[in-house]
Amino acid sequence: MTRDAELVQTDRRVRYRLTVTGVVQGVGFRPFVYNLALRHGLAGFVGNDSGGVFMEVEGPPRRLDEFQRELTTQAPPLAHIERVAKHQIPVQHDVRFRIVHSTRQPASNTLISPDISICDDCLQELFDPKDRRFRYPFINCTNCGPRFTIIQDIPYDRPLTTMRDFVMCSECQREYDDPADRRFHAQPNACPQCGPHIWLELFDGQSGSANNPENSAPVWRGEEALQQARALLAAGKIVAVKGLGGFHLACDAASDRAVSTLRERKGRVDKPLALMARDMDGVRRIAEVSPAEEALLTSRERPIVLLRKRTGSGLSALIAPGNPNVGVMLPYTPLHYLLLEEMGSGAAAQADGQPSILVMTSANYSDEPIVKDNDEARRRLASLADALLLHDRDIHVHCDDSVVRVFQDAPLPLRRSRGYAPFPVTLPFSIPPTLAVGGELKSTFCLAQGRRAFMSQHIGDMGNWETLQAFERAVEHMISVFRCEPRILVADLHPGYMSRKWAETRAAGRQLFLVQHHHAHIAGVMAEHGIPDGEPVIGFSFDGTGYGTDGAIWGGEVLLADYRGFQRVAHLKYVPLPGGDAAILRPYRTALAHLWAAGVPWEADLAPVAAATPTERGVVQHQLETGLNTVPTSSMGRLFDAVAALADVRQRVTYEAQAAMELEALVPAHLQSGYAFAFDGQEFDAAPVIRSLVADIRSGVPAPVIAGKFHVAVAELMVAVAEHVRRVSGVDRVALSGGVFQNVALLKLAVDRLRVAKFSVLVHRLVPPNDGGLALGQAVLAGVRDDQGTVGVDQVAQPLPSPGPREEQQAASQQEQYTSRKE
Repeated sequence: MTRDAELVQTDRRVRYRLTVTGVVQGVGFRPFVYNLALRHGLAGFVGNDSGGVFMEVEGPPRRLDEFQRELTTQAPPLAHIERVAKHQIPVQHDVRFRIVHSTRQPASNTLISPDISICDDCLQELFDPKDRRFRYPFINCTNCGPRFTIIQDIPYDRPLTTMRDFVMCSECQREYDDPADRRFHAQPNACPQCGPHIWLELFDGQSGSANNPENSAPVWRGEEALQQARALLAAGKIVAVKGLGGFHLACDAASDRAVSTLRERKGRVDKPLALMARDMDGVRRIAEVSPAEEALLTSRERPIVLLRKRTGSGLSALIAPGNPNVGVMLPYTPLHYLLLEEMGSGAAAQADGQPSILVMTSANYSDEPIVKDNDEARRRLASLADALLLHDRDIHVHCDDSVVRVFQDAPLPLRRSRGYAPFPVTLPFSIPPTLAVGGELKSTFCLAQGRRAFMSQHIGDMGNWETLQAFERAVEHMISVFRCEPRILVADLHPGYMSRKWAETRAAGRQLFLVQHHHAHIAGVMAEHGIPDGEPVIGFSFDGTGYGTDGAIWGGEVLLADYRGFQRVAHLKYVPLPGGDAAILRPYRTALAHLWAAGVPWEADLAPVAAATPTERGVVQHQLETGLNTVPTSSMGRLFDAVAALADVRQRVTYEAQAAMELEALVPAHLQSGYAFAFDGQEFDAAPVIRSLVADIRSGVPAPVIAGKFHVAVAELMVAVAEHVRRVSGVDRVALSGGVFQNVALLKLAVDRLRVAKFSVLVHRLVPPNDGGLALGQAVLAGVRDDQGTVGVDQVAQPLPSPGPREEQQAASQQEQYTSRKE
């Protein structure tokens, strides 16, 4: 079939110009339109530009109506249509339907598809000996493969991707030019004769550098490279594998020696390592999988999904020490399938020694961006890996794996990156071109314009130069491809955040808004649920650290908020945090502070007291009594740490939220009663919880029971506070955000109870509740503002209006009921 098809003239004709916006480039949309027009006997043309897909179609009105209906109902699987604009224009009396060349425009309404896992058709061809792409590691079509990570500019055409240097052979060119072919205008289209290739380089143990292809040392290519990589993995070695958005460090997940070596080299003491299994049978051997979790694992996005580990799985105990969950993903590139093709029966390894489950963790040092370039890998991975499995298709932008949990049979994102970025969140209102730079940890940014908010891929923690450089490159790339030059910059209120300093140095006369951290969290969950401007929510923003308007460290906040401001209507009572970061890394110090605040003596039978040396206890005591090197905090995240230390779950941590995660893991499936916070209408005090918890410890109550009672206490406190705020404000919509709500045990307890109390509850489904979703909230908060200043978007916290006598009586009754329930 040719690109120009002659059509038969029939009855009365009309002509329309249609413009389609959304994810409609690089997903087979033009050949779909072409074949749809032929099927209905229509004339005209279709093409790409920087705004999306444009077309002119001419023919009988009835056929045009059918064409327009099927345009949206039968679109290609990767297409996402946002809008179809239609205008009638004069008839041209065309006799053919054509696909025309792409054009460039200064403004863009185009959406770029994320990188998508290999499709079933390509996977079948990959292992078909009769197919010319048999065992070719870069097989793809218009329905799958790399997109975002290879695009340098738009429109999405091969010369503007990292495939530009690979000249297609005649057979690939024929496929590329044929609208009836599955690979029509598949920009990464290639085959073994004309496309990218793989090779394996060993690191030189003497020099610490990799053998370049030009060196005389052995370099394996193609099939030999695969065989050598598998042999190294079977021998317990670590192989750095170049993927879609960067390198992974791979090793045998059943080998204690391999996993221990990887942890030692990477300096990753306890943090769980992600795994890759070839298929669902492999996943089921190592983890329990619900239907919702299986749907996520097998989705085209292919995220890492947190699953409950299965006992007797054969996995190394070092994969996720102290954690009942494990992060698992399925292969999403042909190279992954080729590496894992030898999987067979058995829990973790086959009889022939080939690993059946691989560790697949990001190839980087802690908190730095994932390595993406070959030369960079040779320099930076020499001390981490034994070999490099390389290829020559460049990665233009790095993109780490996404991480998702399932909550109530729906996704709860923990890291939104490959497979999802840069697909936008649709906003409930239009905002001017805005760049929100996020926070300090789990850095992402948001580029927003109109009703689209483009969330970046995961960048890393903004505490090092490498992450800052990657952040700048990613910002420049998204500004370029989306043709959006921001007029407004938004940053966190915290004066020490690198992201804020970056925004301040680049404001250059543009408006700069500084947004309170917890208000941004709440605004983010509101925006993803489409809450209109002017509708307030009761926002619970619970996390570890956020800079408050009073200079304290907030983190246990209840806000009556909308997009234009907030009132801090309640919060966790301040407790001094001794030593700042030292207390975060050593939860026993936070526990000592909570014991001190609750009036509980530091006696040696309490685990956090025993964890501190006498000298350290003296220092902490002096800090708490004098305020030296302490900061007041209302952090709920730190309270979780303190409870974990008191229950002797974890005294020191090696990664963020480790203590809280291990405490959550202990929560029993069936819970009844909980501890009791004190709540006076403005502050909720954890002191009664601490005193009751200590009494339970001394009575020999097991740690799982303590963990359960504490989680119930927090959930029931949330209901009591929400009911108090509702009585005064009339608001019955609750929004939950902040890193504490990654805890699905707490989330379920709180959501179930709030719904029973007749609240409408918003939880995150599109962006993470942690700081990875912060930039979305920042963007919408700044987007509704006018030109009345550049700093201090949010109101200073104000108490709720005083209730009348009836409300006071109801409040007193409520507190009495809440307290008696606890007792």
